Amino acid sequence: MKRLVWVMAMVAAGAAGSVAAQQAQQPQPLWEAGVAAFAVSTPAYPGSSDRSARVLPLPFLIYRGEVLRSDQGGIGARLFKSERVEFDVGFSGALPAHSKDVAARAGMRDLNTLVEFGPRVKILLASPTATSRVRFELPLRAVMEIEGGVRRQGTTFEPKLSYELRGADPRWGYDVSVAAVFADRRLNRYFYEVAPVYATATRPAFQADAGLVLTRVGVSATYKFNEDVRLFGFVREESYRGAANADSPLMKRRSGASAGFGFTWTLGRSATLAKSAQ
Repeated sequence: MKRLVWVMAMVAAGAAGSVAAQQAQQPQPLWEAGVAAFAVSTPAYPGSSDRSARVLPLPFLIYRGEVLRSDQGGIGARLFKSERVEFDVGFSGALPAHSKDVAARAGMRDLNTLVEFGPRVKILLASPTATSRVRFELPLRAVMEIEGGVRRQGTTFEPKLSYELRGADPRWGYDVSVAAVFADRRLNRYFYEVAPVYATATRPAFQADAGLVLTRVGVSATYKFNEDVRLFGFVREESYRGAANADSPLMKRRSGASAGFGFTWTLGRSATLAKSAQ
């Protein structure tokens, strides 16, 4: 769902790993660590007319173990990898959206910190050139709410098709992706249901259903300024047309744009190289 801030943290780590280095199959250190900073602006939740903007510094750690991994793909365990198919289990998450800051949700419960955990299959469909590849991902995630404990809030399924490219200038790397997000009824209720107790004259009661949440097109880029400093950024457009809960009074827009940019500064890396290419 609205995982953007955590995704940016992973993009920060990914910028330090760089798409270009992956596609050139260059040997990579087993681990890298440093600091990153980024600014991001995104809808408060899918379909919100209010926005959330953050500027955050954070540390990053990349670890390229054969099983345990922390990189631009997330944090988790890679359980199987062949030339074209990879299977892993990983985490992602979202920072909260407080109802006092979102007009449509005034008086309702906050949207708290969410953590997602589950399996993902990645399939390499094609390598059109030596510096590009087309990949299809099928992640299935259980969503947990963190607030005075841990509560299950549903499940998401987010198939994604991506095209990754190293530019003519090898300092540049690009990624273009198309994705759709589906959620079960429990998670859609968390975002879009209006219980009778929260109904008002302008916010009628609404019962949410399982199904499509959004479709998304995104573009991201990284630039290797030098061996230790990399810049990164992204823009993406989400469409909520055809969403299962498009009629919810909390669905205020039919589309939403997000953007972010930042940098990473690697402060240390291992002399030991990872055993396999990314």
